[in-house]
Amino acid sequence: MPRKQKKPTRFKFAPFSEQQRRLMHWWRPPLASSSCDFVVADGAIRSGKTIACIIGFLTWSQEMHSGQSFILAGKTMGALKKNVIRPMLQILEAWGWPYEYIRSGTDARIEIGSNTYYLYGANTEAAQDALQGLTAAGAYLDETALFPKSFVDQAIGRCSVEGAKTWMNCNPAGPHHYIREEYILQAKEKKVCHLHFMMTDNLTLSPKVLERYRRAWPHGSVFYKRFILGKWVAADGLIYQQFADHVEDYLISSEWLSKNEIAYAVIGVDFGGTKSAHSFTLTGFTKGYKQVVVLDEYYCKKRINPKQLQDDFLDFVKRAKSRYKVYEAYCDNAEQALIAGLESAVVHAHIAIDIKNAIKGSINDRIAFYNSLIAQHRWKIMRHCTHIIAAFEEAVYDEKKKNMDVRLDDGEMNVDSLDSTEYSTESVQEDILYIAA
Repeated sequence: MPRKQKKPTRFKFAPFSEQQRRLMHWWRPPLASSSCDFVVADGAIRSGKTIACIIGFLTWSQEMHSGQSFILAGKTMGALKKNVIRPMLQILEAWGWPYEYIRSGTDARIEIGSNTYYLYGANTEAAQDALQGLTAAGAYLDETALFPKSFVDQAIGRCSVEGAKTWMNCNPAGPHHYIREEYILQAKEKKVCHLHFMMTDNLTLSPKVLERYRRAWPHGSVFYKRFILGKWVAADGLIYQQFADHVEDYLISSEWLSKNEIAYAVIGVDFGGTKSAHSFTLTGFTKGYKQVVVLDEYYCKKRINPKQLQDDFLDFVKRAKSRYKVYEAYCDNAEQALIAGLESAVVHAHIAIDIKNAIKGSINDRIAFYNSLIAQHRWKIMRHCTHIIAAFEEAVYDEKKKNMDVRLDDGEMNVDSLDSTEYSTESVQEDILYIAA
C-alpha cells in the first residue's frame, strides 16, 4: 500500500512591497508591461523576488491558459524543489487549490487544474535535451544566471503556444553574462519587463536582519556587490581579500581549542594528478556551527603509488579520530578507483569511517560560502596548516577569463588544498549559511 504523501504547511502571507506587486501583476492587461514576452527579476538575495515570481507565475498560468504544459526549472532538481516547489505547494495549500505532485521519475511534475508543470534541473549543457519535443505555454527559470545558455535558449524555443511568457529570476553575475547582455540590456527590443530588487523590497526583513545580511560578506567584495547591492560586476583579483589582508586574525593554536569544544569533524580529500597534489583537510565544527575550524592537513605533491596514499590516509584518519569525533570523509568523486582503495584500506584496518563522494557543487558557491564565514569571523585555521593558509591567502581569479568567475588553476596555484577544504564542509554548507542568516 503506497504511503500517503504528507501535505505541506500552508504559506503564511505577509504584506507585499510595491516591487513585489509589480512582479506578480506585470502580465495583466491593460498594463503596458503585459505586452512583454519575458520578465527578468534580478537583484539582491532575500529581496522577495522568488515568492513574488511564484505567485505571479501561478496566477498567470492558471488565469490565461487551460490544458497546457509549462516548464519549471532550477539549477538542479534539488535546488528547484527546495527554492520553488516547496513554497509553491505551501501557497497552493493556503489558496485551497487542488493539485497533484508527481515527484519522481523522468516526468516529475505538478498538475494544477488542467495544466501540467514539468520539473527540470539545468546544471549541464546536456540538460537541454530533456526539453526536446515539449510544447509549452510558459517557463519559470529559477536562478537563471546559473543556467547554461543552451538550456535557456531551448526552454524559450519550447514556449510556442500563443500568449506564452518566460519568467526568470536571478542574482547578478558578471557584467558580460548573457542574461544581462541579451535580455536586460536589450529589454526594449526583446520585449522584456525588467524588475530590479533590493533587500528593502522584502518587507518581512527587519532592520536587524538586513544588517546581519550586510555583514555576511566583506564590503567591497564581488559577493557583497552582487548579493547585497544587486550589481552585475566582474570578479577579479584576490578571491579571499579579507583573509589575505588579515591572516593573523584567523590563525589559532591549541590554546584556542582548549576553550572551544569541537562537536565533530569531517575529512575532505582531493586526489592529485600529473601537476597537482594529494590533499586531506580535517575540518571541525563547534556546537551549533558557530565556528568552522581547520584542524589538520596533509599535502603531498610528489608522485606516490596507491598503496602509499592509502597508508598516508589511514595515518591521517587515525590521528584525527584519536582527538575528535570523525565519522565521514568526502573524496573527489572523479577518482573512483582511488576511493575504492581507501574504502578497502579502512575496512581492513578496522577503522569506522564512511568514505563518500564529494558533492562538488559550484566552485563559486563554495567561494561565496568561505567569504561569508571569513566576513563573520566564523572560520579559523590551526597555525600548522601552512598549505591551506597559503592557498586561501593566494587564491585569485583567472585574469584570462574575466567575467567568467573562474578560479586560476595553472598548475602552480594550490587549488588542491582549496578543494579538499571545501569538500570537508560542503555537506553542511547550507545549514551553516542559514544559521548566519
